[in-house]
Parts: sequence; structure tokens; C-alpha cells
Amino acid sequence: MTSFTDPAILFFVFGMLAGSLKSNLEIPQPISRFLSLYLLMALGLKGGFALAQSGLSSDVAISLGAAMGMACIVPLIGYGVLRRFLSGFDAAAIAATYGSVSAVTFITASQHLDNQGVVFGGHMAAAMALMESPAIVFAVVMANHVRRRSNLNSNLTDASVGAHVTGNPPLSRILHEALTDGAQLLLLGAMLIGLLTGEAGQAAMKPFSVDLFKGMLAFFLLDMGLLAARNMGQLKGQSPWLVVYAVLGPLVHAGIALLLSWLLGMAAGDAALLMVLSASASYIAVPAVIRHAIPEASPSLYFGMSLGLTFPFNILLGIPLYLHFAQKFLG
Repeated sequence: MTSFTDPAILFFVFGMLAGSLKSNLEIPQPISRFLSLYLLMALGLKGGFALAQSGLSSDVAISLGAAMGMACIVPLIGYGVLRRFLSGFDAAAIAATYGSVSAVTFITASQHLDNQGVVFGGHMAAAMALMESPAIVFAVVMANHVRRRSNLNSNLTDASVGAHVTGNPPLSRILHEALTDGAQLLLLGAMLIGLLTGEAGQAAMKPFSVDLFKGMLAFFLLDMGLLAARNMGQLKGQSPWLVVYAVLGPLVHAGIALLLSWLLGMAAGDAALLMVLSASASYIAVPAVIRHAIPEASPSLYFGMSLGLTFPFNILLGIPLYLHFAQKFLG
């Protein structure tokens, strides 16, 4: 219940309520974009300062390796399950969405751990950045595979096949967008600056990256609550299995991350954040790329599921639940 007394979480709940009531309350898009960039910059600086104090250790390498492992495991499992009741394109798009990560969910979880006095490594911000792209690459490859099989089975003429293929962005461009996303680069750049400047930089940036952080997060979660409420309707009339996957999928992914953390002997705080990352779903970076990379997929599915169901579930229930089990088994 402590998470429900957090002002930032309460602003998210308020945003969902306002959105459900069809209120005209709205955060202008440029302000929302600024808030997201601020949070990523502040998180990157915090991670860099922590790395400057702790240094690069075996624990850091283990955590980053576990993050990369989960970034490969989650989309593989997701595609295998979703392909049973969805087209290959929709299955690939949703697998990419859930195989990637939500920066806002991670930031909210980091704040929750701080509030609870749970120690975690600043390098987990780097783990989040590493987990952003592998699922996108996997989805693009699987979508291309589905296209090739479709072309072979439908007896299309050479001309129509050529028109279909050339109508899609080249793989190299999609990969470039996935690997050079501005938000991801800002996170890594801020982390590098924090690492290079150390304690002096931390003292200089404290009014910006620490004192303002809580209020900025609350304002941004208000906007996310509004968006979540307004996107829940996109799933009306869809298969009930999608709703089940949007809730149970994150729990399964978090469970796998917990098992991996236990096998690797990770600290409880780092394990909790790995569970959060594995259970989260991207609703900003991945949908923007997938919309161009897999135009055959339905945005109402992958966007509605991630923002309308999984994001609220993780913010309201998932984060404290993941922390509880991480402390129970690894604390």
C-alpha cells in the first residue's frame, strides 16, 4: 500500500480517472516530450555518478549480461506464444513491444526503491539502454521471414513481389533508428558525463537532477495516466487472450528474471530492477519504429496492450510485487 501513498503514483491514478471521465485535461506534447527527456537525463546522470563511485566490477558485468539475456529471451517466448492466435506480423510487433523496455516504468521503480531505502546499482540504467534494441531487431527479422513465406505461398508475380518488398524500409535503416534513438543516446550520454565528472558533477547537478526529479516524475505520470485511460478502448473487440497476455506475460517475464538473478547471485535491488525491465513494455520507442518496419501489424494491438494494460498494471501493482519477491528470495 505504500506505493499508493506516493504522490507520483497518485498523480498517475488521477490522470487515469480524468481520462476515463473524458476530461479535456491535457499535457501539451512538447511539454510531455521535455519531461521524458529530463527524466532520462536525470536517470543517466544518477547512474553515471553511482558508477564513478563503485567502478566497473564483476557485479556490473553480471547484471549487464543478465539484461542482454532477458532482452533475447522475452521476445522469443512472446513470439512463440502469440503466433498461436495472431498473424506473424502482429505477433512480431507485440513481441518487440514486450521484449523492449519502458523507461518510465524503470524510472518509477527506481524512485520506489529509493523511497523504500533499497540499494541498487547505477549501472542498471545502462542495462535498460542495452535492452532497448534486441527485440526490435528480432521483430524485423521475423517480419521479413513472414513476408518471404507469404510471397512464396501466394504465387505473386515478380513485379508485385518487387513492389511489395520495395514498399518497406530497408533493414539497415530500421536498425539505425533502433540503435540511435535520441532518448537512448541521451541516457547513455548523460551516464558518461556523470561517470567522467564524478562527485564534483554530482554536487553541481544536484539541484537539477535530484531536487526537481520527484515533481517532474509526478507531472509526467499524470500525462501517462491520461494516455493510458484513453488507449484502453483500443482493445475492445480483440481476443481475450491478448488481455491475458498483457497481464500474465509481464509476470512470467519477471519470474524468469528473478530465477536468472538468483542463479547469478545478483543483489536484491538490481534483481528487482531487472524484473521491472523484463516485465515492462515499450510504448514510445518501439511503436515508433515498428510502425514503419512492420506496417502490416495493427498499432491498436501493440500500443493498446502496452500503454492501456501493461503500463498501468506495472505502475500500480507490478513494481511493489517485483520488489517484494526480489527481497524475499535475494534479500
